[in-house]
Amino acid sequence: MISPTQTSLSSPTIAAIKTYIRDRWQRLSRSHDQLLDAAYDEKIEHERNGLWLVYISGQEDSDRVIEHLQKTVPPEDMEKISIRSLPLECEQIESHGLLYLPGEYVVPGGRFNELYGWDSYFILLGLMHDQEYALAKSLIEQLLYEVKHYGTVLNANRTYYLNRSQPPLLSRMVLEWYGHCQDADWLLSTLPQLESYYYYWVVPPHLNQATGLSRYFAVADGPAPEVLYSEIDDQGRSHFDRVKEFYRDNTVTDYDVSLYYDREQDELTELFYTGDRAMRESGFDPTDRFGPFSVDIIHYAPVCLNVLLHQVEQDLAQIHDILGNTALADQWRDRSDYRKGLIDKYLWNDEKGFYLDYNFRERCHCRYEYATAFYPLWAGIASPEQAQRLVDNLPQFEAPGGFKTSNVVSGNQWDAPFGWAPFQYFVVKGLLRYGYKAEALRLAEKFVSLLVKDFERCGVLLEKYDIEACTGDVSGKIKFGYNTNEVGFGWTNAVFLELLTLLEQEQH
Repeated sequence: MISPTQTSLSSPTIAAIKTYIRDRWQRLSRSHDQLLDAAYDEKIEHERNGLWLVYISGQEDSDRVIEHLQKTVPPEDMEKISIRSLPLECEQIESHGLLYLPGEYVVPGGRFNELYGWDSYFILLGLMHDQEYALAKSLIEQLLYEVKHYGTVLNANRTYYLNRSQPPLLSRMVLEWYGHCQDADWLLSTLPQLESYYYYWVVPPHLNQATGLSRYFAVADGPAPEVLYSEIDDQGRSHFDRVKEFYRDNTVTDYDVSLYYDREQDELTELFYTGDRAMRESGFDPTDRFGPFSVDIIHYAPVCLNVLLHQVEQDLAQIHDILGNTALADQWRDRSDYRKGLIDKYLWNDEKGFYLDYNFRERCHCRYEYATAFYPLWAGIASPEQAQRLVDNLPQFEAPGGFKTSNVVSGNQWDAPFGWAPFQYFVVKGLLRYGYKAEALRLAEKFVSLLVKDFERCGVLLEKYDIEACTGDVSGKIKFGYNTNEVGFGWTNAVFLELLTLLEQEQH
């Protein structure tokens, strides 16, 4: 394996990857003069030569927006677009389309041709590395716009994503940008949206009142439209067809299957689709972390979400400190301290030395050990003793190419043997925060080496990797969900730059 700290930091491949990433930011950006490109969506059925739909928020002056678009979108593109006002109720949407945003943003790549919630955090880090400052600021402002006009940071800006969000990292993005611009007026302007987004997560249905912790939950009926159409296998079966086949042929002990599958009718229940959408809100779609297909996620307080909410509370305290609002800052710190106590009470398992998701329906920890257990290191929640216990468990997840999602091979892309850039980032940063420098640099070196090696194979950076085999050639190993490996790819680009910088600093 290539050793970046010995040979590859100055290799032509590293230089080629840096050039590739700088070029990709522009290719992955979407602005109004590219509205037709942004409206294109391979995940839903589209009439041949039909119009692509773009919806405008009811809070907007639609006439003003349309007039602006007519001036900025090429006329030949406008002829292929239909601009509509967003209905007051999601159930009134008859045909799905793009949700209007006023400024430029960056998409992850491949089939993901829209602005994604938690992808954007990592993309922002990459943009800042490459000094794409105007694009970085605009990216944040589009997410703030989503909160104001669509109610939350959306899973992504399509109408079929209106009922769910993604892991909350917007406050981190705001503080990253403030660290660069030092503009207190701008920082103050973000507070209403940041606080609104926080409350999305801490009131029902996301709040589990028995524990005081939050859960993923998406209010909508029926199958997710983008899954129904686009995740079809070679035999013509949808993802949901494959799920039914799994339930027919396998015994499930992780949860009460009758909640999610009607064996007599051979049909998935409405609660299954609720759980399925909640699983997609988590960003990990799919994994068997909460039982097969994670549909039982609605009965869990997950480590990842509650650690991120603790970070949001810390971020809001920091923002109020910067703005001179000492009393409000103290209130937010009190909230974060209270949540830390709940995390210790419900999510820490002292016997295993591990953070585990908590099933509040069964009043027990999830048995499934997952990479998100290391998030508390990134957020600074763990005590020194807890941190050491986690590091003792590190060998379970470390692989030749970096850090695995889990130790279970389930056929899902968010399980073993796969590894993803966000986990490498959280784990490496968390280990560094607690002084485990050797472990952090070792993992960073492994993942950078994997990306260098695979870039030499295929000439691109990809969405996910087989961490055991050290390759981006993964499609034949994925049984559920979509089995492609998308090219681009926003968060991989960014995490490569982050980890490479750490290694370069160590070398010098």
